[in-house]
Amino acid sequence: MSQRGAATVLAVAMAGVLLLVGAATGVVGAIVVAHRRAQAAADLAALAGATSLAGAGAGHPGRDPCAAAAEVATANGASLVTCVVEGSDVVVEVRVSGPRWLGQDRDLAAAARAGPEGRSR
Repeated sequence: MSQRGAATVLAVAMAGVLLLVGAATGVVGAIVVAHRRAQAAADLAALAGATSLAGAGAGHPGRDPCAAAAEVATANGASLVTCVVEGSDVVVEVRVSGPRWLGQDRDLAAAARAGPEGRSR
């Protein structure tokens, strides 16, 4: 029995495995980047809401904190899912679209809270 061409078959199989591993690594990298984008958008949206809420005191009309949070979330490529004012804190949850590969259709979410400094939570 001849073993001629066996190295070619092995090389093609290894190339296929490397291609699959590379693609999977790319998807994982895209998921990590999307989650970081979601967390950054949530942090900034919560800060915008808390800043707006703090500006509303002392006789100043201020702006709706959730409207400010939604505007900042949208500007950062996310959509505001929830916004709750808890005392002087603003708690938000945002969602960004995740990578679509091999039927993966889940979006990534992140939450953040912002409020005045110096209070224990």
